[in-house]
Amino acid sequence: MTRAAVVTVSDRSSAGSRTDESGPIAVAALREAGFDCADAVVVPDGADSVERALTAEVVAGVKLIVTTGGTGVSPRDQTPEGTARVVTRQIPGISEELRRRGAAEKPAGMLTRGLAGVVDPHGVLVVNLPGSPGGVASGMPVVVSVARHVLDQLGGSDH
Repeated sequence: MTRAAVVTVSDRSSAGSRTDESGPIAVAALREAGFDCADAVVVPDGADSVERALTAEVVAGVKLIVTTGGTGVSPRDQTPEGTARVVTRQIPGISEELRRRGAAEKPAGMLTRGLAGVVDPHGVLVVNLPGSPGGVASGMPVVVSVARHVLDQLGGSDH
Protein backbone atom coordinates (compact mmCIF):
# COMPACT_ATOMS: atom_id res chain seq x y z
CA MET A 1 0.00 0.00 0.00
CA THR A 2 1.33 3.43 -0.94
CA ARG A 3 2.17 5.64 2.02
CA ALA A 4 0.69 9.11 2.26
CA ALA A 5 0.94 11.85 4.89
CA VAL A 6 -0.99 14.96 5.84
CA VAL A 7 0.73 17.97 7.36
CA THR A 8 -1.52 20.62 8.91
CA VAL A 9 0.16 24.01 9.07
CA SER A 10 -1.35 26.18 11.80
CA ASP A 11 0.09 28.22 14.65
CA ARG A 12 -3.09 27.85 16.69
CA SER A 13 -3.54 24.12 16.13
CA SER A 14 0.13 23.40 16.84
CA ALA A 15 -0.16 25.39 20.10
CA GLY A 16 -3.27 23.43 21.09
CA SER A 17 -5.59 26.44 21.11
CA ARG A 18 -7.63 25.21 18.13
CA THR A 19 -8.60 21.71 17.02
CA ASP A 20 -7.27 20.65 13.62
CA GLU A 21 -10.44 20.17 11.59
CA SER A 22 -8.86 20.10 8.12
CA GLY A 23 -6.18 17.45 8.55
CA PRO A 24 -8.62 14.67 9.49
CA ILE A 25 -10.68 15.38 6.36
CA ALA A 26 -7.60 14.91 4.16
CA VAL A 27 -6.53 11.79 6.07
CA ALA A 28 -9.99 10.22 5.68
CA ALA A 29 -10.03 10.94 1.94
CA LEU A 30 -6.59 9.38 1.48
CA ARG A 31 -7.52 6.28 3.47
CA GLU A 32 -10.76 5.93 1.51
CA ALA A 33 -8.72 6.13 -1.71
CA GLY A 34 -6.57 3.22 -0.51
CA PHE A 35 -3.49 5.03 0.79
CA ASP A 36 -1.76 4.06 4.01
CA CYS A 37 -2.01 7.34 5.94
CA ALA A 38 -1.27 8.06 9.59
CA ASP A 39 -3.08 10.83 11.44
CA ALA A 40 -2.15 14.37 10.41
CA VAL A 41 1.05 15.93 11.71
CA VAL A 42 0.48 19.49 12.97
CA VAL A 43 3.24 22.09 12.65
CA PRO A 44 3.33 25.87 13.16
CA ASP A 45 3.11 28.30 10.28
CA GLY A 46 6.32 29.36 8.57
CA ALA A 47 8.51 28.25 5.69
CA ASP A 48 11.11 26.61 7.94
CA SER A 49 8.63 24.37 9.79
CA VAL A 50 6.97 23.37 6.52
CA GLU A 51 10.31 22.53 4.93
CA ARG A 52 11.31 20.42 7.96
CA ALA A 53 7.98 18.55 8.04
CA LEU A 54 8.01 17.79 4.31
CA THR A 55 11.64 16.68 4.38
CA ALA A 56 10.92 14.36 7.31
CA GLU A 57 8.07 12.70 5.41
CA VAL A 58 10.17 12.32 2.24
CA VAL A 59 13.02 10.74 4.22
CA ALA A 60 10.49 8.42 5.92
CA GLY A 61 9.48 7.05 2.51
CA VAL A 62 6.08 8.69 2.10
CA LYS A 63 5.06 9.03 -1.57
CA LEU A 64 2.15 11.50 -1.32
CA ILE A 65 2.11 14.49 1.01
CA VAL A 66 -0.88 16.79 1.36
CA THR A 67 -0.56 19.97 3.39
CA THR A 68 -3.45 21.98 4.77
CA GLY A 69 -3.15 25.62 5.76
CA GLY A 70 -0.70 28.44 5.36
CA THR A 71 -1.51 29.14 1.71
CA GLY A 72 -3.18 32.53 2.13
CA VAL A 73 -1.80 36.04 2.12
CA SER A 74 -1.21 36.76 5.82
CA PRO A 75 2.42 37.30 6.85
CA ARG A 76 2.64 33.88 8.56
CA ASP A 77 1.17 32.02 5.55
CA GLN A 78 4.40 30.59 4.15
CA THR A 79 3.49 27.03 3.21
CA PRO A 80 4.20 27.62 -0.51
CA GLU A 81 7.61 29.08 0.31
CA GLY A 82 8.54 26.07 2.46
CA THR A 83 7.17 23.69 -0.16
CA ALA A 84 9.18 25.38 -2.90
CA ARG A 85 12.36 24.55 -0.97
CA VAL A 86 11.54 20.82 -1.16
CA VAL A 87 9.88 20.20 -4.54
CA THR A 88 12.17 19.94 -7.53
CA ARG A 89 9.52 20.31 -10.25
CA GLN A 90 6.17 22.05 -9.91
CA ILE A 91 2.94 20.76 -11.43
CA PRO A 92 1.00 23.99 -11.91
CA GLY A 93 -2.07 22.32 -13.41
CA ILE A 94 -2.98 20.75 -10.06
CA SER A 95 -2.70 24.08 -8.24
CA GLU A 96 -4.62 25.85 -10.99
CA GLU A 97 -7.50 23.36 -10.75
CA LEU A 98 -7.58 23.67 -6.97
CA ARG A 99 -7.76 27.48 -7.26
CA ARG A 100 -10.43 27.25 -9.99
CA ARG A 101 -12.63 25.02 -7.85
CA GLY A 102 -12.06 27.12 -4.76
CA ALA A 103 -12.94 30.36 -6.55
CA ALA A 104 -16.08 28.77 -7.97
CA GLU A 105 -17.21 28.05 -4.41
CA LYS A 106 -16.32 31.49 -3.04
CA PRO A 107 -14.28 34.42 -4.38
CA ALA A 108 -11.63 34.16 -1.64
CA GLY A 109 -10.70 30.77 -3.13
CA MET A 110 -8.63 32.57 -5.75
CA LEU A 111 -6.33 33.89 -3.01
CA THR A 112 -4.77 30.53 -2.21
CA ARG A 113 -1.11 30.42 -3.19
CA GLY A 114 -0.70 26.66 -2.82
CA LEU A 115 1.78 24.71 -4.90
CA ALA A 116 1.91 21.17 -6.21
CA GLY A 117 5.04 19.40 -7.34
CA VAL A 118 7.31 16.41 -7.17
CA VAL A 119 10.41 15.67 -5.17
CA ASP A 120 13.08 14.04 -7.32
CA PRO A 121 14.66 11.51 -7.10
CA HIS A 122 12.40 10.28 -4.29
CA GLY A 123 9.26 10.03 -6.42
CA VAL A 124 7.07 12.04 -4.04
CA LEU A 125 4.05 14.17 -4.91
CA VAL A 126 3.37 17.19 -2.67
CA VAL A 127 0.13 19.20 -2.84
CA ASN A 128 -0.75 22.28 -0.76
CA LEU A 129 -4.41 22.76 0.16
CA PRO A 130 -5.98 25.68 2.01
CA GLY A 131 -6.61 25.33 5.72
CA SER A 132 -10.39 25.54 5.73
CA PRO A 133 -12.33 22.28 6.08
CA GLY A 134 -14.38 23.23 3.00
CA GLY A 135 -11.26 23.91 0.96
CA VAL A 136 -9.82 20.54 1.92
CA ALA A 137 -13.09 18.71 1.23
CA SER A 138 -13.32 20.22 -2.26
CA GLY A 139 -9.59 19.82 -2.97
CA MET A 140 -9.09 16.20 -2.00
CA PRO A 141 -11.05 14.79 -4.96
CA VAL A 142 -8.64 16.65 -7.25
CA VAL A 143 -5.64 15.19 -5.40
CA VAL A 144 -6.86 11.60 -5.38
CA SER A 145 -7.99 11.80 -9.02
CA VAL A 146 -4.40 12.30 -10.24
CA ALA A 147 -2.16 11.03 -7.43
CA ARG A 148 -1.81 7.41 -8.53
CA HIS A 149 -1.11 8.40 -12.14
CA VAL A 150 1.58 10.86 -11.03
CA LEU A 151 3.13 8.32 -8.67
CA ASP A 152 3.07 5.63 -11.37
CA GLN A 153 4.89 7.96 -13.76
CA LEU A 154 7.42 8.89 -11.09
CA GLY A 155 7.99 5.18 -10.61
CA GLY A 156 8.81 4.73 -14.30
CA SER A 157 5.47 3.66 -15.76
CA ASP A 158 4.45 4.81 -19.22
CA HIS A 159 1.82 7.53 -19.77
